Amino acid sequence: MSELVVKAAYATVATEEGAVFVGFVDGREENYALFRQPVGGGAVWFEVNDEDFGAEDAIAAVATQGTDLLVTLRPEKAGRFGYASQVAVRLKTCDGAEAALAQLQKMGLPGL
Repeated sequence: MSELVVKAAYATVATEEGAVFVGFVDGREENYALFRQPVGGGAVWFEVNDEDFGAEDAIAAVATQGTDLLVTLRPEKAGRFGYASQVAVRLKTCDGAEAALAQLQKMGLPGL
């Protein structure tokens, strides 16, 4: 079971200021999961709900399970995420999820 959960209502993919962003946001825009990578590749920044709960190169693995996107965090980065080891992004009713998942694959995340 995941310690952090984002029930995504919509997903976005954007390129700004030399970086590619993939975000999953709940309907009230209070909870989110954000992936950021420099255009052309490199380390991925991942954050959940606040920039303080984020880190570069924090992702150990990413997988889809049913309608969920499961992000397993590196143990040495757990402190940046309130000592969570996994984040679940619920995609059951998420608009734009297909394009966002395709972009995550392009980012080269382990497991996708």
